[in-house]
Amino acid sequence: MTHQVRAIFTEETITVYQAYPASIAIPALQAGTFVAPFKRTRMTWIKPSFLWMMYRSGWASKPDQERILSIEITREGFEWALSHACLSHFDRKRFSAKEDWRAELESSPVRIQWDPDRDLNLNPLPHRAIQIGLSGEAVTRYLDDWIVGITDVTQMVGDIHRAIRDGNHETAEALLPMEHEYPLPIPIAERIGSKKAPQEL
Repeated sequence: MTHQVRAIFTEETITVYQAYPASIAIPALQAGTFVAPFKRTRMTWIKPSFLWMMYRSGWASKPDQERILSIEITREGFEWALSHACLSHFDRKRFSAKEDWRAELESSPVRIQWDPDRDLNLNPLPHRAIQIGLSGEAVTRYLDDWIVGITDVTQMVGDIHRAIRDGNHETAEALLPMEHEYPLPIPIAERIGSKKAPQEL
């Protein structure tokens, strides 16, 4: 199974997704960043994979995840996060002992988790999508420096979900954000455990 960062990105920015209740989403849209009642002291998870966000939020149907936000952030910030990250699971290739991993996990402001990406029916795919947990300094940088723009895409989410329920998969596919593999610098790829399929090595 491959571990890929797939996303919408430009030369300067990358798009990630988050799901929130209206009480957090509306002030964020107005301010252009996350403000109270959003809590800077809590870990916040950003997800480059649109369909994994749909899986996590149940197509914006789960409690406190009714609004899906598309957040454009700087690639510089995104790569800072990955270069200061620690995997949420023990990796023998990076750490010789679990104690070393736990120490880095506790001190790192960013946590990385890999989960199976999803198709339109939210079935698992043969590659994993990345979830990035930000805390401490990383949250401050995210809110104050990295965010370029926030867009509410809840309506699009509803349109895609209705098309799937109606059996119009071609319509749903046409509405999906077009994601591509993000070109990770080699040191970052090694740090976060990003792997390519054997034929790509």
